[in-house]
Amino acid sequence: MSRKIAVVEDEAELAALIEYNLTRGGFDVKVLNGAAHTLRELETWQPDLIVLDVMLPGQDGFDLCRQIRQTGKLARTPVVFLTARSDEVDRVLGLEIGGDDYMTKPFSPRELVARIKAHLRRQDTDAAPQTALSMGPFRLDRAARRVFQGDKEIELTSTEFKLLEFFLTHPGTAWSREQLLREVWGEQHFVTPRTVDVHIRRLREQIEDKPDEPGYLVTVRGFGYRFEAQ
Repeated sequence: MSRKIAVVEDEAELAALIEYNLTRGGFDVKVLNGAAHTLRELETWQPDLIVLDVMLPGQDGFDLCRQIRQTGKLARTPVVFLTARSDEVDRVLGLEIGGDDYMTKPFSPRELVARIKAHLRRQDTDAAPQTALSMGPFRLDRAARRVFQGDKEIELTSTEFKLLEFFLTHPGTAWSREQLLREVWGEQHFVTPRTVDVHIRRLREQIEDKPDEPGYLVTVRGFGYRFEAQ
C-alpha cells in the first residue's frame, strides 16, 4: 500500500510539481490549498507525512502546525515545512513548534522526495520493535509509540520520540551534538547541530519540571548532553 503524503500548498504550479514528483516516487498524494477546512481534511485522511507551506491564504503554516500537534490523530505525523523564508529564526521557530524538517524555496523536488523517504524510513524503524522500554519514571511503548512519565502520557513528535528513546537506552552517557545527529537523525545529513539544541529544548519542556534547570536532560558544558535517569 502506498504511503500517503499531504501537500498543503496554495501555489497551484508548485503544488502540481510536488505532486508529480511524489507520485512518480510511488506515493499517494493529496493536495490541499490551506483553507480553513484543511485541518479537518488532514484529520480525516490521516497522511503518513505532511508537506506544509508556511505562507498560506488566511492562516500561517506555523499556526496550522501548532493545531496539527494538538490533534490526536496527527500529533506524531512528520511535518516538512516549505517556505521562502530563509532566516534562521524562522527555521528554528518551525522546529520549535513541532516541524521535523524545513526546506527553503526554491528547492530541488528530488531532494524533497529524498527527505520524505528518509523521514518515513526512520518512522518505520522507530515503529518496528515490539517491546516496551522503562527507565526511571519514563515508560516508552515502541509498538504503540506512546510515552508515559509516571501516570502522565507525554505527546511527542516522531523526532522527539526517537531522541528520548535514544537517551533512555543510553543513560549516563555524554553525547556530542554530532554524535546525536548521527545516531538519531542518521542519514539525514541536511540537519545541523543547531537542530539538536532545538529538539533538546522542546523535549525538556515536555519532561522537566523546570526546563531551565533540567534534571534529566543535562547539558555537558563544551560537549553536548547526557540523560540522568534519577
